[in-house]
Amino acid sequence: MTTHAAQQAQIYLHRGNLTQAQYWCAQAVDEARSQGTWDTLASALGNLGNVYALLEDFQQAEACYQEVLTIQRSQENPNTIGETLANIGNVKADAGDYTKARAYYLEAIDVLTATENHRALGILYGNLALQEIATNQLENAIGHFTYALDFHRMVGDEVSLANTYSQLGQVFLTQGKFRQAEGCLNNASEHFIKLGNEPSEAAVLRVLADLYNKKGDTISAVRCLERTIQIDIRYQLPERTNDFSQLSEFRKKNPAPQAGIPPKLKKKTNPP
Repeated sequence: MTTHAAQQAQIYLHRGNLTQAQYWCAQAVDEARSQGTWDTLASALGNLGNVYALLEDFQQAEACYQEVLTIQRSQENPNTIGETLANIGNVKADAGDYTKARAYYLEAIDVLTATENHRALGILYGNLALQEIATNQLENAIGHFTYALDFHRMVGDEVSLANTYSQLGQVFLTQGKFRQAEGCLNNASEHFIKLGNEPSEAAVLRVLADLYNKKGDTISAVRCLERTIQIDIRYQLPERTNDFSQLSEFRKKNPAPQAGIPPKLKKKTNPP
């Protein structure tokens, strides 16, 4: 049952008022401890942990999640256990403790693989790939992003497909693997177009422009930035000034040909 405190917490969270959300989440935890069920307490603690994570109070967030985990282990619900392990991994990652984050992610993957929770597994493999990037294990990151793509396809998660293709493309670009990077980034762009998410499409096009510039294909780089600037103007994106500057630099490398004046045609005369 949703309590008044829990309702207030959700209202303030949706408004972005994290201070008030934290206060009401704490109230919901107190209510659950005094008169709620184990499930109610786990839910309230989980919400409080989420707010602490948003506030970047990672120690308090982990304390909430660890208590949730203790409750869930006693209830023997693998799906919720796996999700909480992933949350602890996220907190560890945000705090920069990548070794422990990886350990929690791997444990969560073991739990959720047994339950065939494909949606959660796609997210987890993506998170694990990001940790590999942070520790410069790029080949491992590529493998984990590939697993993530497989799970996103299984559940039809278009948003996660688009984001993962974009992240994988950037890894390939870092390695100088232009062909693989271009394929992934174009896939990401197509998914964002399908979703109608133009700001994210613009973010991918900026990376594609960089890729084409590094390949020496300034014509394609210019085309990417021209489309990006259209989106910048439509949404008043903060990257607009830099995109205009970048486009100007690319055009200097490959100036448009000047339109010539066609020669006058000689008037034909009839043969005698």
